[in-house]
Amino acid sequence: MFPMHFIASALVFAFTVAVSARPVEKRGISQSLMNNFTRYVQFASGAYQLACPAPLGTTLITQFNDDATNTQGYVARDDDRKEIIVAYRGSIQLQDFVTDLDFILVDYVSPGVSGTSGVQAHQGFLAAINSVTSTVLTTVSEQLAAHPTYTLISTGHSLGAALASLGGVSLAANFPGVPLTVYTFGQPRTGNPAYAALAEKLVGVDNIFRTVETYDGVPTIPPISWGYEHHATQYWVFQDPNTDPANVKQCAGREDPTCSDSIPSSGINDAHLRYFGQLIALNPIVCI
Repeated sequence: MFPMHFIASALVFAFTVAVSARPVEKRGISQSLMNNFTRYVQFASGAYQLACPAPLGTTLITQFNDDATNTQGYVARDDDRKEIIVAYRGSIQLQDFVTDLDFILVDYVSPGVSGTSGVQAHQGFLAAINSVTSTVLTTVSEQLAAHPTYTLISTGHSLGAALASLGGVSLAANFPGVPLTVYTFGQPRTGNPAYAALAEKLVGVDNIFRTVETYDGVPTIPPISWGYEHHATQYWVFQDPNTDPANVKQCAGREDPTCSDSIPSSGINDAHLRYFGQLIALNPIVCI
């Protein structure tokens, strides 16, 4: 017979091996956070409409447009939630796809943002955001002067998500001390690791919600091998339905290999067009 201490040790070892062999558990998010995702994706979707006179019943302050870069979006004010929302439109016209394909990383320069040595961003995205930054900053400044206790939201889908990230950095730098949250949906990689660090420093990893729907192929382009890196924090819908909080995982770090990085990119696909109960760009009701 085996000594009892040997049997006990063997049982402990077997239990340890069994536990370590279990797959990593995908933990869900809170219903409150899911409610935010389903809310702000509607603002992002509304930015695709030709006109959005009252986004989710809020007050439209201005719609902005730059003809040269075809960059569009709007600024709205929610007096119930005391928020100023900046929403950017994603790719829908030919010029937008030209912007998407301007992959070269260039030195990051944006009004009011300092400490950018070594920071680089996607050339097309940077040109697009800088074409409307003056309008956005002026509008937000006027709104904060009239409503100093309001918080800021930056949101967008696809190309609009990259602009919401860049725009969030701009808002954080120009309005320090004003609470800011960034919600992006299907965001492509937007800059180099130094840009990711800048976004995390200015906005804060706890204030960035970079959501990815199942096998959406856009968030995994441009490739990391080209010098790009996402900023935190990713929230990955690992299975549908995408409105169930149990199906969303908060990921670790910038490029969590157990989240959307685990699926090879297939570019724009059907998953890119559906986020948190919305068929992106196809619901004009969000604008009234």
